[in-house]
Amino acid sequence: MDDIIPTYLAAIEDELYTAVRRANGTGISQLNDMLTYHMGWQGGLKSNKVRGKRIRPLLVLLTCSAAHGDWHKALPAAAAVELVHNFSLIHDDIEDRSPLRRGRPSVWKRWGIPHAINAGDAMFTLAYLQSIRLAEVISPSAALMAVEALQNACLHLTEGQYLDLAFEKRNEVTIDDYWLMVEGKTAALFSASTELGAITASCDDQTQNAYRNFGRLLGLAFQVQDDYLGIWGVTDITGKSNQSDLTARKKTLPILFGLSKTGKFAERWERGSIDPQELNEIINLLESEGGKVFIQAKVTELIDKALNVLEEAHPAGEACENLKNLALNLTNRQV
Repeated sequence: MDDIIPTYLAAIEDELYTAVRRANGTGISQLNDMLTYHMGWQGGLKSNKVRGKRIRPLLVLLTCSAAHGDWHKALPAAAAVELVHNFSLIHDDIEDRSPLRRGRPSVWKRWGIPHAINAGDAMFTLAYLQSIRLAEVISPSAALMAVEALQNACLHLTEGQYLDLAFEKRNEVTIDDYWLMVEGKTAALFSASTELGAITASCDDQTQNAYRNFGRLLGLAFQVQDDYLGIWGVTDITGKSNQSDLTARKKTLPILFGLSKTGKFAERWERGSIDPQELNEIINLLESEGGKVFIQAKVTELIDKALNVLEEAHPAGEACENLKNLALNLTNRQV
């Protein structure tokens, strides 16, 4: 990606830091400590890996630029999307009982569940306050449209998370059910990111729709790749165990594909809980039945569709090339 990306990332980090500082009230600095720890600004291991990739806010700024807008005006929206994303991660770790987030103890593991729930609520509130700031740099009607788009994405996000949790206790989950869940759990925020970029660039409805669909397809590809890494990823690289999806009996796409084949993988799955010592054998069964190849092909298919939709928006300049590169990099993503 070109030299503008470090500039974008630095501006995003400054905007996020300013937004999170609003939670540093008198006598409650520890709440701010929880938020800044989760964001990767304190607590050791400071690096891009700890902070996360900031893909969603980058999508906001790149879309705005590609749509002939001023990316500086999109910074409040970029920060709002990232804060919503991090709110969801804090709560997701609680609901999944995940002890690690990006290679470090998650917020609930370090401070306890009640404080982590409250920290996530604070992060969500900061996101809403940040989205309102758009009225300072774009028209009130466009700002209201952006706030509504982000809040709709938040509602869709919780619906997707509900399905994800519900699937853990359902015996029968289809691949069609999976896509419904992922539309909310991951694609909603990607879609909102590109839509917000288009709104701040004052795009017409047709162009906004094209960018929104590009983000949606990109989000689906991102989640499928995440599912791939949940089984075939390297823990030292991803910062998360590649055992959790199987041992927690999550209904991810590779697992649902394996169940649909009704082979030896499905037979073993039906027998109940999986011992960590069995994992390599079970992963090999899934791979031998075509699970790994299927997932890799699905990521490529979704990214190809996303790039075709992007062309409908007629993006321009270096930001256009960076949007394409960001999509293509998902194919080889290892974290």
